[in-house]
Amino acid sequence: MLRRLVLASAVSAAVLAAGPLPPLPLGLLHEPAPDRLTVTVAGSGNPRADGSYELTCDPVGGTHPEAKRACARLHAFAEEGADPFAPVSTRSTCTQQHGGPARAEVTGTWRGKRVQAAFDRKNGCEISRWKDLEPVLPSVRS
Repeated sequence: MLRRLVLASAVSAAVLAAGPLPPLPLGLLHEPAPDRLTVTVAGSGNPRADGSYELTCDPVGGTHPEAKRACARLHAFAEEGADPFAPVSTRSTCTQQHGGPARAEVTGTWRGKRVQAAFDRKNGCEISRWKDLEPVLPSVRS
């Protein structure tokens, strides 16, 4: 035990005597990717909602028509520890109702993770999933 203590002290003294460590090359530093999403919507029934939008959060920006509210919604998901882009579980029992032809795709980065998610309104589960992500996705009247 005493031998370990002496050895640890000697190593610590040698490290301190060597001076500061050189900086890491920039390629080794890894900052998380900013939240940056592309939201593409079609068939919503609202010509102003259909199209492709960029959304950035922290700071809020992009071409998304409701960027501030959309980022607030995504922030709420993050606080809950929920993944708003996860698909409906294959174990879910969904009502067989049709919510219209609206479709959306969300791609990019959220909370440091790559996102590629598709949305539609083909059954009750998918309609709920869509509504849960509003205003990132536009409101749709079915």
